[in-house]
Amino acid sequence: MRERGNAGAREQVTDSLDRVPPFPRSPVPDTVVVLDFGAQYAQLIARRVRESRVRSLILPYDTPFDEILGLQPRGLILSGGPASVYEQGAPRCDPRVFSGRVPVLGICYGMQLMAHGLGGRTAPAGHREYGRTRLYVDDRGDLFAGLESRLLCWMSHGDSVTQLPEGFSAIARTDGNPVAAMADRRRGLFGLQFHPEVTHTPWGIQVLQNFLYEVCGARAQWTMASFIETQTAAIREQVGDGRAICALSGGVDSAAAAALVHRAVGDQLTCIFVDHGLLRRGESEQVIQTFRDHFQIPLVHVDARRRFLGRLAGVAEPEQKRRAIGEEFIAVFEEEARNLGKAQFLAQGTLYPDVIESGTRTAARIKTHHNVGGLPAMLQFTLIEPFRELFKDEVREVGRQLGLPDEMVFRHPFPGPGLAIRVLGEVTEERLDLARGADAIVLEEIRSAGLMRETWQAFAVLLPVHSVGVKGDARTYGHTVVVRAVTSEDGMTADWARLPEDLLERVASRITRELPGISRVVYDITSKPPATIEWE
Repeated sequence: MRERGNAGAREQVTDSLDRVPPFPRSPVPDTVVVLDFGAQYAQLIARRVRESRVRSLILPYDTPFDEILGLQPRGLILSGGPASVYEQGAPRCDPRVFSGRVPVLGICYGMQLMAHGLGGRTAPAGHREYGRTRLYVDDRGDLFAGLESRLLCWMSHGDSVTQLPEGFSAIARTDGNPVAAMADRRRGLFGLQFHPEVTHTPWGIQVLQNFLYEVCGARAQWTMASFIETQTAAIREQVGDGRAICALSGGVDSAAAAALVHRAVGDQLTCIFVDHGLLRRGESEQVIQTFRDHFQIPLVHVDARRRFLGRLAGVAEPEQKRRAIGEEFIAVFEEEARNLGKAQFLAQGTLYPDVIESGTRTAARIKTHHNVGGLPAMLQFTLIEPFRELFKDEVREVGRQLGLPDEMVFRHPFPGPGLAIRVLGEVTEERLDLARGADAIVLEEIRSAGLMRETWQAFAVLLPVHSVGVKGDARTYGHTVVVRAVTSEDGMTADWARLPEDLLERVASRITRELPGISRVVYDITSKPPATIEWE
């Protein structure tokens, strides 16, 4: 008999699984690896695992099995993906993944790949299942323990497993699919055709937790407090007797990174705040005051406004803007590092969404983030990126536990390139002033309405579009501003915010009244996807 760690309650269950003995325990929290086959939900799977307080890492689908074993994972989860397993060139994982050394849960494409690779058969479904689907559970052990025999799940697939591999049995079905879930308990291999990670499968988190706690034997140890402790030790070991600088922007990502690195190496860290002239109204002064009031960390303030504007002169293409800003940042840091006695390490607040959107082996490049794809090839620093695997809400919790003030922890995300990517087309001082003024009005009104915490991000975008207007009975031909406000959990997906009409009316009225160069205000009602949150 074992205790079953489930959300809300603990109960005694009989362990009937004939599984491979677990890995030896280590100081590192128990980890589950998610192999990404290009799914739109891979990051969501990792988040659900972390919400169950188990550490998760996302790796490309073709990561060698020996490299995976080196992480001592308690289990593996294979994500969905857009391909068909029987097509030439379809993504394949190392076949040793299915050897029984580590428990595996395949989701959608992951289940089909498991069946295909072990001698079963996957083929186009006679009836494509998409959306909410009735699920009949025939075996309520392990994965479906504690659940009803009839459930509603979320399906999204055009292929189905039509023949089970040897050793597998079907444990759930739908009206149109006799194999909606399968299991080979002897080897610890499980497959789900539906998506347990999405909110449309409301009980899906329990299936994932049954896999994590019961099948994998993982312990619920992943907290931001434990993350802070392990990262502090790792940074201290990495830096040793060296010196580090931190690229401080004033947002929670870089501020929390600075606080964490300072916790690890103390006075060996110097923060460098580069005012590139692309910040929001009053932000430069706020950053300097906050860090000097709340932290005893050496801070160098570099006024590089002229320098960055000169670098952006004549540049309109967004990727060129990002690269130019990233290269100029590094050039400034290298100069300041020489002034500080040759720092060897550069700390950044890089987040997982930054890495994904900048492009990986399993994800297309959406846009280059200046702190990822915008870095020069020959970088003289060794990077320290403690949050490279974290989402924004996790970093906010780290910042809160490290003592950052609330106004910094819950500040709306602001891109590293700043207003340069909110001024579409060429960036000039005049256009920056208009964008800065409009942005300030948007934030002031949303703050006054008490909606700052309810919105993930809210800002103004200046378009390279003029339109006719009327002011004081005279014809005008001014700029167009887009107001963008979204709700989100982690920035990977987002929905447009349903702001009150009277709030939008006040925003539009103030922008056109207080900023003479603007004739028209429009509101962006596009979600992510298909759009991104930022316009560039």
